[in-house]
Amino acid sequence: MNIILLGPPGAGKGTQASKLVSDRGMVQLSTGDMLRAAVKAGSPVGLKAKAVMDAGELVSDDIVSGIIGEALDALPIDTGVIFDGYPRTEAQALSLDGLLADRHRKLDHVIELEVDEDALVERITGRFTCAKCGAGYHDTFLTPKVDGVCDSCGSTEFKRRPDDNEETVRTRMAEYRGKTAPILPIYEARGLVSRVDGMASMEAVSAAINAILGT
Repeated sequence: MNIILLGPPGAGKGTQASKLVSDRGMVQLSTGDMLRAAVKAGSPVGLKAKAVMDAGELVSDDIVSGIIGEALDALPIDTGVIFDGYPRTEAQALSLDGLLADRHRKLDHVIELEVDEDALVERITGRFTCAKCGAGYHDTFLTPKVDGVCDSCGSTEFKRRPDDNEETVRTRMAEYRGKTAPILPIYEARGLVSRVDGMASMEAVSAAINAILGT
């Protein structure tokens, strides 16, 4: 089974992809991670990508497609794949069709985690972690049992990610809408798109995704 998982930053894509990997033995293909890995490995496509990135330019669709192709070639045909961060444009969507067809695969589902923007801003901007052990907390939903003291290790030092602020989150949301808007109609016309409430609990989202994918 081959699926595309869509959703803005903070919607829970990473969490749900990890569950699909552990529960179903699927493989998550994240273009950002794959680019870095290909560059590090010095593969032919990785060397091309490195030259482009070293020049401060954006990696072309051809290079991204090449890296996706390399990753698919390394997998057994019966291994399910989760595409994360790809495709982002109509051209990439059409390229993915070719990559899959060439390898006797097909796209089965496109699942979008829908979110409420204001609620997502609250979810992300409220996050903080223990600076010592990394335990996660939230201003509203998960505060330490003793104010200012980590439940796990007792540390009193906490930190927040610098990009977990409202302006950045809303910018990311706008970018996501701009990038996914062109590809959703392509897959909707094929009857492949399903939507899940990304604001529900992690367990409820997982259950909804499993209901879409079936056994």
